[in-house]
Amino acid sequence: MDAPPRSRIRIRVEGIVQGVGFRPFVHELAGRYGLAGFVGNDGDGVFAEAEGEACALDAFVADLELRAPPLALVERVTTCPAEPAGETGFQIVPSIPLPGRSTLVSPDMAPCADCLGDLTDPDDRRFGYPFTNCTHCGPRFTITTDVPYDRHNTTMSGFALCAGCEREYRDPADRRFHAQPVCCPGCGPSLRLLDADGAPVPGDPVANAAAWLRNGRILAVKGLGGHHLAVLAAHEDAVRLLRARKRREAKPFAVMAPDLAVAHTLAVLDETAVRLLTGPRRPIVLAPRRAAAPVAEAVAPGTGELGVMLPYTPQHHLLAVRLGEAFVLTSGNLADEPIVHRDDEALELLSGLADGFLTHDRPVHVRVDDSVVRAFRGRELPLRRSRGYVPAPLAVHRPFPRPVLACGAGLKNTFCLAKGVRAFPSQHIGDLESYGTLRAFTEGIVHFRRLFGIDPEVVAHDLHPEYPSTKYALDLADAEGLALTGVQHHHAHLAACLADNGADGPVIGVAFDGLGHGPDGTLWGGELLVADLASYRRAGHLEPVPMPGGTAAIRRPWRMAAAHLQAAYAGDPPELALSRRHADRWEAVTALARTGPNAPLTSSAGRLFDAVAAIAGIRDEVFYEGQAAIELERHADPHERAAYPAAVRDGDPLVISCADLVRCAAEDVRAGVSAATVSARFHNGLAAAVVRAAGVLRDRTGLTTAALSGGVFQNLTLLTLVVTGLEETGFRVLTHTRTPPNDGGISFGQAVVAAARDRSADAGQRIADE
Repeated sequence: MDAPPRSRIRIRVEGIVQGVGFRPFVHELAGRYGLAGFVGNDGDGVFAEAEGEACALDAFVADLELRAPPLALVERVTTCPAEPAGETGFQIVPSIPLPGRSTLVSPDMAPCADCLGDLTDPDDRRFGYPFTNCTHCGPRFTITTDVPYDRHNTTMSGFALCAGCEREYRDPADRRFHAQPVCCPGCGPSLRLLDADGAPVPGDPVANAAAWLRNGRILAVKGLGGHHLAVLAAHEDAVRLLRARKRREAKPFAVMAPDLAVAHTLAVLDETAVRLLTGPRRPIVLAPRRAAAPVAEAVAPGTGELGVMLPYTPQHHLLAVRLGEAFVLTSGNLADEPIVHRDDEALELLSGLADGFLTHDRPVHVRVDDSVVRAFRGRELPLRRSRGYVPAPLAVHRPFPRPVLACGAGLKNTFCLAKGVRAFPSQHIGDLESYGTLRAFTEGIVHFRRLFGIDPEVVAHDLHPEYPSTKYALDLADAEGLALTGVQHHHAHLAACLADNGADGPVIGVAFDGLGHGPDGTLWGGELLVADLASYRRAGHLEPVPMPGGTAAIRRPWRMAAAHLQAAYAGDPPELALSRRHADRWEAVTALARTGPNAPLTSSAGRLFDAVAAIAGIRDEVFYEGQAAIELERHADPHERAAYPAAVRDGDPLVISCADLVRCAAEDVRAGVSAATVSARFHNGLAAAVVRAAGVLRDRTGLTTAALSGGVFQNLTLLTLVVTGLEETGFRVLTHTRTPPNDGGISFGQAVVAAARDRSADAGQRIADE
């Protein structure tokens, strides 16, 4: 009988298909179907040719997507016929670097179950080895210097494979087959403990590090994306000492639990939170703190939540198991500086903070902070998208007509490069207020442009002329002859939410945050916009008040309280405990609010929260962004159902009365009502006013979809009340699930606005041509 005819096809696989075991998977799959040919990496992803029976080829191509490795993200598989070559066998061929590459790089991932098994098996040659990894887990983005993703394009290039690792790397049946960071104690990076002067400490680094932490010492711990500072979470004195050295007075620290059982003793974790904690991305998960949590009060003062994470490297597993309890793990930096990622900088900059260094000799190429998420209604709500998520792209439902660089905001900065149907938001960069952070911003853009082969033709930026990101955009556009597009801050917030949900709009958008530059010359921040991706109209806002002293009012919420009280009582507010606490400056600040030139008007929701927090006696001065609002939410009595009335004044734009909310809060405080009740009634009243205002706009526009964005909607109490109220009145409500609602999502919003404007301009030109 004649053998069945053989066919041959060329295959292209695009997506996250490098560094995730995709070539070994293709090799194994081809063997299963009896196919000949080859597979390799290039600048666009994975290429392959396969030869065999037609039915086997069909099944093979289908399985490329259906049975892909766990860390792979297959976006597209394309095939075309080729001439049979009569080959036998299937091989992995050398990678081919190509110009104009568009390959994707995998984020760093936590150890898989098999690698953890190796780590804890006394009979395994990698027993206790802190750099164990395979094709299914381990470092990726933070060690990648270039593409294609091969060992020589990573920071593992300086570690030559030993004979044992070479065999695993070459063996198609081994799970470390073509795992680029593969190593072992004989050929890979090594862990060491150094004292504060950088001198090696003899003995087991992990055992000694654990002993130091138990004794109250502060350690710098080198991780995937940089150095962290660690102390025992239950050691009150050590945590306070860390705060003093780091100059971080109150902002909460995250803690790492050795396992899920310990995590449950720290925070109330629902099913979604557990899924997020234990998944391969291993973010910090914010969850309600248990009253008896075995952590020092200084870990997260003034907040009812705790940021908890599980170990995400073998090194962390070894240290956590040795300790057997939670420890603080916070970014290794001084206040407002980026996380330190280079070894020489760590010894120089962290020596005054840390008593020692648990470090290693694998270089970190890209600094990356930990990601932060929370659970909301069974879904993930990102607050900081970084390690474990970046640089995975966000798919958009409408392609970018031209490649875009979006430069983001001034605080919580990210940038975003976009091309085709992919947007690449960067890792969290931070507040662009220091030279170090600004350098991380500019270096990150250069790295992303090279890594993803994107040369932008359009640069999008915020309208605030003094943001360093805006100035960078203007300079770059001038230097490279690129098109510029300015995007209003709150429009960018809502555009990010729309694109996050695959929607075009128009919608009734509620954008509540701290401050954003308004085109009318005032500072916006409590906005109701009728918006789509390309355009917006200001349809409503919170009642504006002056900001006495400008940015000084951000740091001192009592100043905002003085301004709001002046407005609420027509310049004659009653005496409160607040005004008595600041009697020496009260008159000067209220006079500034009435007449001073240094008191810009703002409709900011964030500043309204600040004012009520001060009036309620919760917080007069803040040490980190959003502190007053966070503590106000913490105080809210969940059982209180009363709501302060707030008028929604008709007009175009309509206005939500802040004066009503502030007067009610002040009168309750004068009557001795608790801060818990005041907070709850304020939250309930503001949410109800937003729902009523959205209803008015629905009657005017006919729109039945609402979108919520801005940093204020990190407040779960307000978010839940507004979403519930809108849904109960018939709205479809869009919230963030892939991008942060805070300024970390601004760059993504800017990018999709730039693309929508391009499409609108193209459509307008076509109409004009017709």
